[in-house]
Amino acid sequence: MKLKPSCFMHFLCLDKMYCLLSVRNARALAYYFKLLDVHKRNALNDLQFYQFLRYVTDLTKPQIMLVFDLLDWEGKGEIGFDEFYMLVCIIMSHENHLEKQFMYRHSHAVFELLDIDGGHTVGPMEFQATRFLFNIKKSELSQIFKDFDISGDEQLNYKEFKMFTIFCIDRQQRKAKEKLRRQMAKAAAEAEAAEAAEAEAEDTDSDSNVV
Repeated sequence: MKLKPSCFMHFLCLDKMYCLLSVRNARALAYYFKLLDVHKRNALNDLQFYQFLRYVTDLTKPQIMLVFDLLDWEGKGEIGFDEFYMLVCIIMSHENHLEKQFMYRHSHAVFELLDIDGGHTVGPMEFQATRFLFNIKKSELSQIFKDFDISGDEQLNYKEFKMFTIFCIDRQQRKAKEKLRRQMAKAAAEAEAAEAAEAEAEDTDSDSNVV
């Protein structure tokens, strides 16, 4: 899932720690929501929702309608601002490569979102259908259930899902630390090389003066 160029959402800032919008950004989003709500119902129907996501993302029609059904928890045929806000935060976390951080910070809301059939569990088919929301690769699905399906029923309950999100964020943090370590090592090596080159240049100048 990607944002299209020139979309207003490119100007929104998502907090990297909590994966939420600032108060100022939330107000801007609320104003935008009112512009979309042409019927003044404080909600968007499926057609308005489809046109919005088709304009700002590269999602297909089946994917858009699935997201609408997921957010329409009460089956009213429309979504309010709270659901709209959550969707935008998901999109922004995807755009900023913070999908796993979002899943960790909002694990309960995400679990309910992925629980398509309302069975209080998330199965392989539900993960497969919704994996585009959080950039979960198809090759990862079987490993997820192998590692975290403690009960062995091929379903993840909330506790098992929470363990999965903790693992994801822990792995992400380890990768970030390793990347920082490599960058620091590279910077130190470059600084050392620069100092050596400078010392060699000084030695050359000194030899020239002696001659």
